[in-house]
Amino acid sequence: MFFTASEEEIKSGKTTDFYFINTKKILEEKNISKKIVAEVTVSSLPNDYRWGIFSGLYELLMLLEGLNIDVIGLDEGSLFYPMEPVITIEGDYKEFCELETALLGLICQSSGISTKSARLKKLAGEKPIFSFGVRRMHPTISPMIDRAAYLGGMDGFSCVAAEKLIGIKSSGTMPHALSLILGNSKEAFIVFDQVIDSDVPRIMLTDTFCDEKIEALIAADTIKNLTGVRLDTPGSRRGNMSKIVQEVRWELDIRGYKDVKIFLSGGLDENSLKSFKDADAFGVGTSVSNSKAIDFALDIVEVEGKPFAKRGKLGGKKTVLRCPKCMSGKIVYKKTSEKCDCGQTMKSVQKNLMKNGKILIDFQDVGYLRANVLTQIKKVEL
Repeated sequence: MFFTASEEEIKSGKTTDFYFINTKKILEEKNISKKIVAEVTVSSLPNDYRWGIFSGLYELLMLLEGLNIDVIGLDEGSLFYPMEPVITIEGDYKEFCELETALLGLICQSSGISTKSARLKKLAGEKPIFSFGVRRMHPTISPMIDRAAYLGGMDGFSCVAAEKLIGIKSSGTMPHALSLILGNSKEAFIVFDQVIDSDVPRIMLTDTFCDEKIEALIAADTIKNLTGVRLDTPGSRRGNMSKIVQEVRWELDIRGYKDVKIFLSGGLDENSLKSFKDADAFGVGTSVSNSKAIDFALDIVEVEGKPFAKRGKLGGKKTVLRCPKCMSGKIVYKKTSEKCDCGQTMKSVQKNLMKNGKILIDFQDVGYLRANVLTQIKKVEL
């Protein structure tokens, strides 16, 4: 067996931090029952990001389903800012305290991946960018990783198991292993073209044995319907990778292969992505799959209808306002709208998500959520 928790163990609170068990035991034995309001917020985002993309909501709702609590919050794929409650829970704390650890885990990691993906997609612009990093993480969470990446704006993903969550096919062409087993790159290009279905793009990996531009030209001369070449040059051989990409582009162009695209992968992140303007598409691995988690915390802000919070937190149940034009945000108390500096009216973006343990929303297709993310991030700066 693998060292992972089952769905039953997660939903029954077996993945909790132990002090929540102590808390629940004390509240039950002392017959303490108070209605509280708890909010999930983050004080700051990784690397001083201005905004994040909220994901993991649907799993959170499935975790809490059936409990005697009410939940409001932002929708899956919503842009959010620090200090804004993404989730607000109302009810008896005993109902869900043992699930707090799992609740946070479901959204912290997923939102971190979606946030990084949205930032990379904004940098890539119209150029395709793909999530290729599941090999760096535990395989049991691979589908979640690529779903969160696609929702955040990635154009495709590599994990086959994620297809059932996303509803489209995974992407990929050939590894270095194929060329090594066959003994040379040209033979690998030929057999790939012979065997693999014609609807799979002919993108050949051109850095296995010799100079990238030499193998790129071999691929272009060998494969009649070549879509592109992929450069995945290891760090020890990279030198100035931007110059290598420029050389490959030049050599292909002067020989009449201007339609052959250059697909770049290997060690890409936000800073390096800015340097490769001559590449046509990107595959990003560890920097997406191992994105910094969003440090969401769940804090009580009201007890029995009265504002009541620990030091460092703002008391009272809050409303999150958002401007539809510029995406500015504000948290307010006992208000439902306010004028934005840009002149538009800011309105609440929180939804009723659960009532007495019953989920109130339909789970949207991931493609729809992704489209909404792309619309939102067009309105904000990095």
